[in-house]
Amino acid sequence: MKYLLIICSFFCQSISAQDDLLSQIDSTDADAKVVAAFKAMKIVNLESTKLLGKKELYFVVAHRFGSVKEGFEGFFGLDNAVTQIKFIYGITDKISLAAGRSEQAYDFSAKYLIVSQKENGFPFTFVGFNSLGFNNQMKKSNYPKMEFKDRMIYVNQILISRKFNDKFSLELVPTYFHENFVIDNNQDNSQFAIGMGGRYKVSKRVSVNLDYAAHLNRSSTSVYRNPLSVGVDIETGGHVFQMHFTNAQAMHEAGFLANATGDWGKGDVFFGFNLVRVF
Repeated sequence: MKYLLIICSFFCQSISAQDDLLSQIDSTDADAKVVAAFKAMKIVNLESTKLLGKKELYFVVAHRFGSVKEGFEGFFGLDNAVTQIKFIYGITDKISLAAGRSEQAYDFSAKYLIVSQKENGFPFTFVGFNSLGFNNQMKKSNYPKMEFKDRMIYVNQILISRKFNDKFSLELVPTYFHENFVIDNNQDNSQFAIGMGGRYKVSKRVSVNLDYAAHLNRSSTSVYRNPLSVGVDIETGGHVFQMHFTNAQAMHEAGFLANATGDWGKGDVFFGFNLVRVF
């Protein structure tokens, strides 16, 4: 709780946003709304407060290699990669819908604007995120009594961001998620986490991003860790290419929040990237 209060007080500091007329990434619209606290739909693992424009369609290929700790035996992770394919569509400027599939889960989600940060007004952007997932790793051969409902995963988040200036943005992500089936009998099905992320722009087209999520009621017998990720965003003609290192190979929310297996202290991390095609 002490750390959460420190983070919240840090968010409440008032630093004026600056205009950069050379790029939409760092502009303010006519209604004095502060836009584009983040370049991409995700910071690294965590969703950002960015939303698609009306009728925009994104095709996303997210690729996460195996652990670099495998060395030459696993070709530094190349032999054990996982991929997520996702479509995201902007219903309006304030509502985006997405559908994705990876080796770990099918995922359907909605992201919607609640309130925008204003240049000389409200200091934060609030965005809601809700996801319905289906565990794709549970096999009938391993769980003969499994029912379809056992696969279901629910995720609910409030994304709270503040763009402090044209270089620096932060985000706080209170999260509740529920897995109908958990392997660890000591783990509650209903779980809570608090995510934190940030972006710092180092040049006109490049930023460094970092995010972390603390699981608040993880079982004492759990073998999993909190996800910590660091990456680089490169803007290329209006699109963003993301590269990152993380200790969580799973890419859907419940996967990286609950089941991160890597250990940064032991070099057990995963390299990944996101490719986005805009239609």
